[in-house]
Amino acid sequence: MAVSIHPSAIVDEGAQIGDGSRVWHFVHVCGGARIGKNVSMGQNVFIGNKVTIGDNCKIQNNVSVYDNVHLEEGVFCGPSMVFTNVYNPRSLIERKDEYRDTLVKKGATLGANCTIVCGVTVGEFAFVGAGAVVNKDVPAYALMVGVPAKQIGWMSEFGEQLDLPVTGEAETTCEHTGAVYTLKDNKVTKH
Repeated sequence: MAVSIHPSAIVDEGAQIGDGSRVWHFVHVCGGARIGKNVSMGQNVFIGNKVTIGDNCKIQNNVSVYDNVHLEEGVFCGPSMVFTNVYNPRSLIERKDEYRDTLVKKGATLGANCTIVCGVTVGEFAFVGAGAVVNKDVPAYALMVGVPAKQIGWMSEFGEQLDLPVTGEAETTCEHTGAVYTLKDNKVTKH
């Protein structure tokens, strides 16, 4: 399946975009970007040079994926959410050699208008609520909300909150898929 690129989009020479991906209105993809298959880039999205985006990601309107941000497979970036790549930017001081790597792991959701401060890892299938500000690593399956973001629960791969305490030991079953999730040592695993 061919890549679909809207006539208003700019895709710089050298950019790699996988089959079935869609590049919508006013998107700019820089030449060094590596984008997987079946990725949707909504209106007014910017993709930097030193960026990798896995298969089946959805990047909603008005999101800029700056250099040193890496999205694994199936990441959802909600409308107008923000990535940073310099921790302490100043207009008058050049800090391009201080970019920090940000990794968003498989299946994670980043809600509308949230901010992911550079240098963190968001774990697999984690869920960052709308408007949250993430300034530290997020465990796999964690549900994070607030400013700064705090963990208030755990999410299933299906995208529903699990009936588990934030800490302790427990087990629950996803009512939608039948998958069993176990909480132990402040980590959730799926069986």
